Amino acid sequence: MSIEKVKNYFKNFGIEDRIIEFDTSSATVELAAASLHCQPERIAKSLSFMLKDKIVIVVTVGDVKVDNKKFKNIFGTKAKMIDKDKVEDLIGHEVGGVCPFGIKDNVDVYLDESLKRFETVFPACGSSNSAIEVTLDELEEYSKYKEWIDVTKNME
Repeated sequence: MSIEKVKNYFKNFGIEDRIIEFDTSSATVELAAASLHCQPERIAKSLSFMLKDKIVIVVTVGDVKVDNKKFKNIFGTKAKMIDKDKVEDLIGHEVGGVCPFGIKDNVDVYLDESLKRFETVFPACGSSNSAIEVTLDELEEYSKYKEWIDVTKNME
């Protein structure tokens, strides 16, 4: 089970007990926000993309969309999300629980500037009913991110 991978991964940092597990689904931004009793924008969603030669996760806040022009300027190709039936094989977590923790070694993680609006955010933890509250410094450390990027626009 994917959440077990994240729990084991977090043992390296001594924070596995900070994972919150819900009795109901938190697989979407709206469901996660309802489960956590927080604003949807504080949910850190992890979006999985297939580039020409690599797989990336871009972590953003819950109330933004990817701006295709910005994405192409940074990655040199159009934003193409991974087909949902291939996400678990390529990333290590299934859709609804994708997070930047305990993922496959060949996946690069990027943090979007939209996250900087908040002191803490809530990413999933490998299952469709889990989350953890982390500071941005912790998100950087635990995700082993490559860099901060700006590839989003506000949903309007």
